[in-house]
Amino acid sequence: MKVIAHISDLHFGREDKKVAEALLNDLTTFSPNLVVVSGDLTQRAKIKEFIAAREFLERLPVNYLVVPGNHDIPLYNLIHRVTKPLERYCQYITSDLAPTYLDDEIAVLGVNSTRSLNWKNGAISSKQILELSKKLQEFSPTIFKMIVTHHQFIPAPGKKLQPIIRRAPETLKTLESAGVDLILAGHLHIGYNDDARAHHSVNKSIIVAQAGTAISTRYRGEANTYNVISVNPDTVTIMVRSWNGNTFTEVNTSNYIRENLFWHRQ
Repeated sequence: MKVIAHISDLHFGREDKKVAEALLNDLTTFSPNLVVVSGDLTQRAKIKEFIAAREFLERLPVNYLVVPGNHDIPLYNLIHRVTKPLERYCQYITSDLAPTYLDDEIAVLGVNSTRSLNWKNGAISSKQILELSKKLQEFSPTIFKMIVTHHQFIPAPGKKLQPIIRRAPETLKTLESAGVDLILAGHLHIGYNDDARAHHSVNKSIIVAQAGTAISTRYRGEANTYNVISVNPDTVTIMVRSWNGNTFTEVNTSNYIRENLFWHRQ
């Protein structure tokens, strides 16, 4: 079994320092194999915010994989937003915009879904889809495969008309053929999970897990949350841990079991 801590939307510049310290402490209790950070490390892509984000990442108890979010691109400096959108992210966080984590059981691929012009909603390009396909085909069929983006593939509950990441259907067909079982994302500051088949025309089950905002004060109707995900070849458990004002506690757990290529939530 592998354990992944999935945190998102840190928004340094609008972070709650008490919550940030509590999150670091809570993460140590689970000894995850990997921490996945699905974007929006900063509020306005300022240097001091990236420095704070980097210091936080360096304090994580284990290895991490991180992708940028739209807030990691300058919003008001239009020249930098168009010509050098992720310059500071690459300088202070990582220059790897397509990171990979691989061990004997799981493969995790990060995808940069940020766009200078489509600033809020994000996209995956045809080139990225092709690169994903090539990378995923290199892994053994027995490896549990997942990808990480900032922008969501499925809308929040009760928000059927909510925009999703551009080229989601084309990407999902590629992920389906490559045997991907799990997608991790953020952006909405709401935690939820579901089967992609409930929202898209795909034949194979792909679990989508959204993380809320882990430490920021930019709430969207729920407290700070993050996911602790346990992965086995035929079972996935997604535990949502929420800040109650003093500590992080479990508030909801979803269990998925694979039967004949389909994931069923118990």
